[in-house]
Amino acid sequence: MASVLLVAEQFRGSLRKVTLNALTLARQAAQQAGSELHILVLGHQIGDVAQSLTAYGAAKVHSADDAGLENYTTEAYTQVIAQVAGAIGANMIIGAATVQGKDLFPRVAGRLGAGMASDIVELEGDGTFKRPVWAGALLARVRVETDVKVVTVRSTAFDAAAASGDASSVESVAVSLTDAAGKLRFISLEETQSERPDLTEAGTVVSGGRAMKDADGVKLIESLADAFGAAMGASRAACDAGLVPNDLQVGQTGKVVAPDLYFAIGISGAIQHLAGMKGSKVIVAINKDEEAPIFQLADYGLVDDLFKVVPELRDKVAAIKAG
Repeated sequence: MASVLLVAEQFRGSLRKVTLNALTLARQAAQQAGSELHILVLGHQIGDVAQSLTAYGAAKVHSADDAGLENYTTEAYTQVIAQVAGAIGANMIIGAATVQGKDLFPRVAGRLGAGMASDIVELEGDGTFKRPVWAGALLARVRVETDVKVVTVRSTAFDAAAASGDASSVESVAVSLTDAAGKLRFISLEETQSERPDLTEAGTVVSGGRAMKDADGVKLIESLADAFGAAMGASRAACDAGLVPNDLQVGQTGKVVAPDLYFAIGISGAIQHLAGMKGSKVIVAINKDEEAPIFQLADYGLVDDLFKVVPELRDKVAAIKAG
């Protein structure tokens, strides 16, 4: 029986939330094709992650738990995914279109001789998908003609899957890596440390643009983010100006986010930025230019100077939280 294989993403023993968004699409694909849904998680000492995935109604959860998979490397992960996909007869392999996913799944497709649809936002069936092009200004319909299909999912386009109540069994994968996996060796990870939530998974995001002007302006936006307990984001212009690190960039060439609440402060709303945040449930824009394109997308807009408005908003939020 053909099956759909969802590759879960975890980091240091914690399941990435984007996996549950991709799971929603995987469920749709399995239901349309009348196929079994399988989930694969890779890493080391990932027993808790594998167990947590048993609550989502998959036919089986496959756990590739091996010291050689503790740190992500493309070749090692590709070998294991191809091995499991072949063993279960998977005709569709699905993962999230994250930084890791964008590196991994093209290699998986190449290994399997499969066609690939990346960053998809809708499944139409029969191997046809929709994906954004031209910075999200258009949606392209693409069809993967190969028998085996590899798909990455734009997580912001799908709600996170809820637990189904049906318990799955966990099956250990016997990991046997070839010499090719050893040609790329993990050395170290330089991780940006922050007490704020992860930008791609936060419920509230406060982003600042080039109008922050300087370090004091950045601190002002950071103080509002901290008042909300939110993640900090930025426009490309702010990153290019050296005001904030590039890993805070939201947009077509940065990170795609879809929080419950998104603040665009001092951001004009170039199409490249909109492509990264237009899926947000509620968008609040603050800009002194009443003609700024961001106001066309915003649910709430305030035409005013951010240096006047943000301190007032921050203090009111802090006062409400203080009770």
